[in-house]
Amino acid sequence: AECVSGCVCPEGLFDDGKGGCVEEKDCPCSHNNQWYSPGQKITVDCNTCTCQRGVWSCTEDLCYGTCTIYGSGHYITFDGKFYDFDGSCEYVATQDFCGDRNSSGSFSIITENVPCGTTGVTCSKAIKMFLGKTELKLENKDYKEIQRDIGDDVQYWNRTVGLYLVIEASNGVMLIWDKKTTVFIKLTPDYKGKVCGLCGNFDGKSNNDFTTRNGLQETNALKFGNSWKQSSMCPDVTEEIKPCDVKPHRKSWAEKECSIIRSEVFKICHSKVDPIPFYEACVHDACSCDSGGDCECFCSAVAAYAQECTKAQACVFWRTPDIC
Repeated sequence: AECVSGCVCPEGLFDDGKGGCVEEKDCPCSHNNQWYSPGQKITVDCNTCTCQRGVWSCTEDLCYGTCTIYGSGHYITFDGKFYDFDGSCEYVATQDFCGDRNSSGSFSIITENVPCGTTGVTCSKAIKMFLGKTELKLENKDYKEIQRDIGDDVQYWNRTVGLYLVIEASNGVMLIWDKKTTVFIKLTPDYKGKVCGLCGNFDGKSNNDFTTRNGLQETNALKFGNSWKQSSMCPDVTEEIKPCDVKPHRKSWAEKECSIIRSEVFKICHSKVDPIPFYEACVHDACSCDSGGDCECFCSAVAAYAQECTKAQACVFWRTPDIC
């Protein structure tokens, strides 16, 4: 609410933040450094906000949570925390088997991360999805189903949408996979605060997302990530890998290619989704993908930003015959 009465305007009128004086009912609202007039609506997640007298009035629907894993070890948790973790092992991405040992859950999603390129960064090579007694394994652009002896029957459906394979289960879990290194996990609001793993706890607060397997709050992404590995045989990750320092000759190429994220092409999205973490992730990936598939890593990184833009209702047409 920027609209204030004061010495700027005559009695009864309000400064509208743009050099004019208006009645209170005509006060504009601000969101992400943009001004909106009274009556204008914006969408935030699954809610609609309407500008009324200089203040946003929003619907309060509970929204699906989305966790994103993409490229070489980039994670965006359900609560929007952005971090990097390069471990070579199987890790719990998210599950509802949390808390005490006897707690029952209905699903678990495991990501198998392997080195991609020669710098030591890792990418998600395969995804395992456990739904009751069904195990689905997604790898090599395909998926297979394995039936186990224990567990409940959880129904699921699969369909292909554009580039993506979508698996939707009756328990409110959805997995969207680009058949390469990008995975989106969507959960219904019923799971709020009831999940754990690399995707965080989905309680609406990002500052407690680094909760380890034994329930401790961690500040360090490496210690947090190590706690969610599936096998004690895998080594712990001890240092963050900076591929552009390892391959300095690739750095300027990476920065030049990735600058599209900060360019005019994505201008309408910049005020809605901060491009900086996506740009940095793109440079990181473009430096690290040095064993073929250079552009694939770059394209996945730009596509991840484009996807967030689309969620924020800023559709950007960035693919051209020359780019991806």
